[in-house]
Amino acid sequence: MDEADLITSAQNGDRAAFAQLMDIHYRTVEKFAYQCGVRIDDIPDVTQEVFIKLYRFLPQFNQQRFTTWLYKITLNTARDYYRKEGRETAKEERLKREGKQTGNQSAEHQVLLFEEDRELHESILRLDEKYRIPLILFYFQELSYQQIADVLNLTLSTVKTRIFRAKDALKKEMSLNGGVPHGQ
Repeated sequence: MDEADLITSAQNGDRAAFAQLMDIHYRTVEKFAYQCGVRIDDIPDVTQEVFIKLYRFLPQFNQQRFTTWLYKITLNTARDYYRKEGRETAKEERLKREGKQTGNQSAEHQVLLFEEDRELHESILRLDEKYRIPLILFYFQELSYQQIADVLNLTLSTVKTRIFRAKDALKKEMSLNGGVPHGQ
């Protein structure tokens, strides 16, 4: 069954079809959430929220590009996750109480699974969101300028300008921190 058939079946209540859609897109949602700045410990929660929203709103889906819609849901969920009152503060306090534990090494390993270059990732996260998100969508999610414009509700020229400025800002950020972006 191709993706369009899975979507139609899932819209008609076929849970197995929805499970297949989840299987196909789960890693993409996790990776994009991480690239948007979601902490490694919170990725399972954010990913779960994305698929809950997807399930709830799937009957309303009528666009051409399912992945564009999924990126929008993931971006909005990642943004909203830390807006929820007290969640971030409570997690920070818990981490301080627990201190550094050996479990952090496995978290470090997971970070490396998501991104080959942690320094690059951290530099990208320091960029302003209006530059960071288009850069991530273009280079890491391999969306076209038009698809990015659709996801972010921007004009094509705005997307091109933001990606250009993001690359420039990233070069400066990397040189300030002693790293050089790959491919430079």
